[in-house]
Amino acid sequence: MTALVIVDVQRDFVPGGRLPVPRGDEIIPVINRIQSRYPLVVLTQDWHPPNHLSFASNHPGRKPFEKVELDGLEQVLWPDHCVWNSEGASFDPRLDTARAAAIFRKGMDPRVDSYSGFFDNGRRHRTGLAEWLRGMGVRRVHVVGLAADYCVAWTARDAAELGFETAVLTDATMALSASDFERVAAGLRQCGVVVERSDRVGI
Repeated sequence: MTALVIVDVQRDFVPGGRLPVPRGDEIIPVINRIQSRYPLVVLTQDWHPPNHLSFASNHPGRKPFEKVELDGLEQVLWPDHCVWNSEGASFDPRLDTARAAAIFRKGMDPRVDSYSGFFDNGRRHRTGLAEWLRGMGVRRVHVVGLAADYCVAWTARDAAELGFETAVLTDATMALSASDFERVAAGLRQCGVVVERSDRVGI
């Protein structure tokens, strides 16, 4: 079975949000259109406490997009975003969520960020997504959503390392930086991830 994993299509990550992906809203119709191909659809949701240490606002004197070390890990400092129970953390209302069988939240530990839908960045906590997918009989995972060079890429890399046949569907994701994603995509391919348009990848 193949699952479609829709990563973090939330208000704060589209234009008008606190950490917008340029043109990130343009992938939503594509994601809505392809969902019917899949027997299983899953959502991930960034869900941060307000004191999360990935927020620049929690580091006096620091600015968004600076890098620091956080518990031994390199950390980009972000604008406050996807604070739990906030409007920005909610799914974009244009996203069709009716077919979603489950939602996996990530980023709740204030001391470690969580780009991947499977683990936090230090691999200290599992979200339960891998175990749930296996329990549902899933062998292949197609990853879409926001942002291609961060949460989508980390989710896809972990899926491949966990033994799922994995693809990133390029017409259903958008990067914060297109040039960075070219480099990231090359690394994904080395991990065995297919990086291709949705109409060129079989279910």
